[in-house]
Amino acid sequence: MALVTTKKMFEKAFEGHYAIGAFNINNMEIIQGVVNAAKAQNSAVILQVSKSALKYAGPLYLKAMVDAAVEDTGIDIALHLDHGPDIETVKECIAAGFTSVMFDGSHYDYEENVAKTKEVVDFAHAHGVVVEAELGKLAGVEDEVKVDAANATYTDPDQAVDFVKRTGVDSLAIAIGTSHGAYKFAGEAKLDFDRLDTITAKLEEAGFHNYPIVLHGASAVDESSVETCNKYGGKIAGAKGVPNEMLRKAASKAVCKINMDTDLRLAMTAAIRKSFGEKPEAFDPRGYCGDARKLIQELVEMKIKDVLGATDSMK
Repeated sequence: MALVTTKKMFEKAFEGHYAIGAFNINNMEIIQGVVNAAKAQNSAVILQVSKSALKYAGPLYLKAMVDAAVEDTGIDIALHLDHGPDIETVKECIAAGFTSVMFDGSHYDYEENVAKTKEVVDFAHAHGVVVEAELGKLAGVEDEVKVDAANATYTDPDQAVDFVKRTGVDSLAIAIGTSHGAYKFAGEAKLDFDRLDTITAKLEEAGFHNYPIVLHGASAVDESSVETCNKYGGKIAGAKGVPNEMLRKAASKAVCKINMDTDLRLAMTAAIRKSFGEKPEAFDPRGYCGDARKLIQELVEMKIKDVLGATDSMK
């Protein structure tokens, strides 16, 4: 067994009107919780690593743990760089054995984003690695990604077609109203599905058949996790995410990859806070980390089944 790229995952997802879950990983318990859930649901899965996670755990440790997950579960797993800030980080991850990378040039002006993305695509494709890029700017804060609402911009459909043509990128993360972090919306959540449909139609007209679209900042910010955190001493007030039904609708369209990070962080924190609150005498990390792993698995299983629609995607 070996890691796979996302290419066939996305082909099947587009045809099947579901999305593959892309879950950010930082340690063994998160990896195990996610892949155990994917195994239970017979679903392919993407494990993704941010620049901060690379710094925290190290690419060699992360790759070794993911290799163990592949061997243990037998499911299709892609290892993906999330929000790669530069080609040096891309090269580091490809050298470590990642099968997919994302270069995020959305903070550059358009022409520079095109040029830098093309450079990444040429290098990655020469090494058998697929590339995701971003066009448009999502609001919110997550690791190194920090964009205030005033500077957030939706993806222009015509520009999306031009971008894909000129860069040769394999999938495109677009901005239609999602946001990074736990505080996504001050009012009601709204995703621009008309914009998504227009981008899909224009890409099809341009010859990009069943082109895979990616949604970043797509955690639902599960209320039960927030409530548990706050019950046991947390201070997470006003957190609000993307409703699950909106994500399911996106997954039934051209969105083939949906990124979730905040939901996993909240679940892990909720489980550990609850464990500390109910068993203040305990000090064995296997206890509270085990509780966190279990809650992450329950959460991811629900996401795969009810949000992504990806159950049995390994068939």
